[in-house]
Amino acid sequence: MEGRKKCRYDVTILINGLPLVQIELKRRGVELKQAYNQIQRYHKTSFHGLFDYIQLFVISNGVNTRYFANNPNSGYKFTFNWTDAANVPFNELDKFAVFFFEKCTLGKIIGKYIVLHEGDKCLMVLRPYQFYAVEKILDKVTNSNDNGYIWHTTGAGKTLTSFKAAQLVSELDDVDKVMFVVDRHDLDTQTQSEYEAFEPGAVDGTDNTDELVKRLHSNSKIIITTIQKLNAAVSKTWYSNKIEAIRHSRIVMIFDECHRSHFGESHKRIMKFFDNAQVFGFTGTPIFTENAVDGHTTKEIFGNCLHQYLIKDAIADENVLGFLVEYYHGSEEVEKGNANRMEEIAKFILNNFNKSTFDGEFDALFAVQSVPMLIRYYKIFKSLNPKIRIGAVFTYAANSSQDDEQTGMNTGRYVSESTGEADELQAIMNDYNEMFGTAFTTENFRAYYDDINLRMKKKKADMKPLDLCLVVGMFLTGFDSKKLNTLYVDKNLEYHGLLQAFSRTNRVLNEKKRFGKIVCFRDLKSNVDTAIRLFSNSNNPEEIVRPPFEDVKKEYQQLATDFLQKYPEPSSIDLLQSEKDKKDFVLAFRDIIRKHAEIQIYEDYNDDADDLGMTEQQFMDFRSKYLDIHDTFILVDSVSPVKSGDETPGDERLEDVDFCLELLHSDIINVAYILELIADLDPYSNDYAERRKNIIDTMIKDAEMRNKAKLIDGFIQKNVDEDKENFMAQRKKADGTSELEERLNRYISTEREKAVNSLAQDEGLATDVLDHYLKEYDYLQKEQPEIIQKALKEKHLGLIKTRKALTRIMDRLRSIIRTFNWD
Repeated sequence: MEGRKKCRYDVTILINGLPLVQIELKRRGVELKQAYNQIQRYHKTSFHGLFDYIQLFVISNGVNTRYFANNPNSGYKFTFNWTDAANVPFNELDKFAVFFFEKCTLGKIIGKYIVLHEGDKCLMVLRPYQFYAVEKILDKVTNSNDNGYIWHTTGAGKTLTSFKAAQLVSELDDVDKVMFVVDRHDLDTQTQSEYEAFEPGAVDGTDNTDELVKRLHSNSKIIITTIQKLNAAVSKTWYSNKIEAIRHSRIVMIFDECHRSHFGESHKRIMKFFDNAQVFGFTGTPIFTENAVDGHTTKEIFGNCLHQYLIKDAIADENVLGFLVEYYHGSEEVEKGNANRMEEIAKFILNNFNKSTFDGEFDALFAVQSVPMLIRYYKIFKSLNPKIRIGAVFTYAANSSQDDEQTGMNTGRYVSESTGEADELQAIMNDYNEMFGTAFTTENFRAYYDDINLRMKKKKADMKPLDLCLVVGMFLTGFDSKKLNTLYVDKNLEYHGLLQAFSRTNRVLNEKKRFGKIVCFRDLKSNVDTAIRLFSNSNNPEEIVRPPFEDVKKEYQQLATDFLQKYPEPSSIDLLQSEKDKKDFVLAFRDIIRKHAEIQIYEDYNDDADDLGMTEQQFMDFRSKYLDIHDTFILVDSVSPVKSGDETPGDERLEDVDFCLELLHSDIINVAYILELIADLDPYSNDYAERRKNIIDTMIKDAEMRNKAKLIDGFIQKNVDEDKENFMAQRKKADGTSELEERLNRYISTEREKAVNSLAQDEGLATDVLDHYLKEYDYLQKEQPEIIQKALKEKHLGLIKTRKALTRIMDRLRSIIRTFNWD
């Protein structure tokens, strides 16, 4: 294929004449991610025409093989290995090919197990354990009336699995309806929206029991409802009489979170009414004899386990993260409600919050024992004038059970016994309203709950996030956020409650989020070990929990010692000549970066420590050299085709190496953050020069902002240094920052126009051509060199001059994009 580069793809599988599967191969010993990065490069440079039909990619270096959907924005973390039904991986290419490329298996995956996520406009492919679980359910529905349950660890993608199971079961001729049953309102609406994202119009939700009864009589094949509504429908005569006609229909019910204690009696009533129903449960933490509260086990209620994918499997596959569990004051024999103890804990959280959350890039939950304790903690935090945004959420219905608090049921049932707590909640809401410009009251608690949910997930760029949320039970089950990485615990947790709470933190996101961090202020170690043993079928907690600080410190020391023996000074990097030598440095320092990101999140880590093997200053100096090499070999990437006679072998080139830049970039260092720093400048103050320099230095040290440092320096020069009085006048206005943002936008637009005009003049091109290219890039996020090639062709420069001109122009266009495009 020819695009910006001539590319020779390794293997393409045609199905009915269309290229649906693309395979990229590397020799043994080469990092597998290089194959992934090469495909990402192809997306930008040469995947056109029929290759737009590709559904799946497979990458392999012979000993490791992974597959992933054609979704350019998902990242390497969302590539998967294939396994058998017992979760044994087929990593070697020959074994992978025998099973994955078997005609029936590949046909099923392409035809049935790829989902178009309408919400994100991307393809999603099921992972092997999801595939086997759905196949097991289909087999049971087709060939028997037996029930069963799926044991897939929390965070393993239950929603996608259940959606695909419900969808495929509903297509069977002898199935009248499929009901997906959740156990609380917020999961009802959450699951409805997630199903809608997979396939708009595929399911019908139910707002109340009356609506459920109507849906049961309608043509809707898939219905989402809560167990409370379904229980009311079968147990109250008014409703049960209305659905009597369908009680013997072939209905398949899929129960979510089937570890709930109240499933016992409700389940019996539902099954007694729908006597021809077949039921399946999903859970990440089944109820066994050891952790049964009311004597009911998951097996007793739902039958045999049809497929299991345990937390140890998910961690090994990198589908969820392991846990870093640390204990602070865990063994203190102090009364848990002691005010001094609580204040000390609050100070500890505030002092270490930025370390745990990468300067607020992630957020945290703080789980406490009771509502009164939560209220006391909240007041303590407030008295400490925190710099982070803190909120709280809880229910206050009288006699509400722990399960009610966890599920959010009873919300809005206000009674006189809980008036004090209601007033306290309103006071917390008032603080929240002032912080975020909202107007919530206890009368619209559900909207308040939903707003916290959104802010904790950090999904909306224009929505200020909530950094720390205090809870008793809410958000400890069901809440799914990749941006949550820390859980503080001053609460007695055990068994499934413990693992469910811990699992809020372990969703996979990127290189920076390497594990879920748990900080316990009570001695829960025995409970942690018991829960891990029970739900992983393993006596080896090291498979789940990260090693202690001292062990990781020794690993870092050894890495640093070996590195400094080879590269004693940052200046030694300047002497590296060949691309191979520079690649060796990059790979060696990348190991340092990864371990540095891991160790710095431990509470015992101190970047001023002199016993780590490498000082923080040394790390920052080598980091600068590392980024310089990245800029040279990655950002200034030649447009010339790679020829077979090139001196540097393909596997020694740097263009496909993963530099792990996300570990060197903070999401908090964005345009809004830089504008805040500029708005705080006072050009008449004694420390102005230092603070101005700090802004530019902050940008230079950040992997993604360093290219914009010169632009911002020019903006400050023009709008602050040369216009002090006007800047100070605007700075004093209430909307000073927004005015500053408008001026920055105008400055960026002007400077970008100058850069485009300069390029057009230097190369003799019309600015319209360059503007068209940049607009297309902004829309597609994809290079289209053919736009420039077409314009150059009209100049009749000849082949060699055209190629050189194309190289120059594309390099400068990339520089314009890096400098002037702000996410």
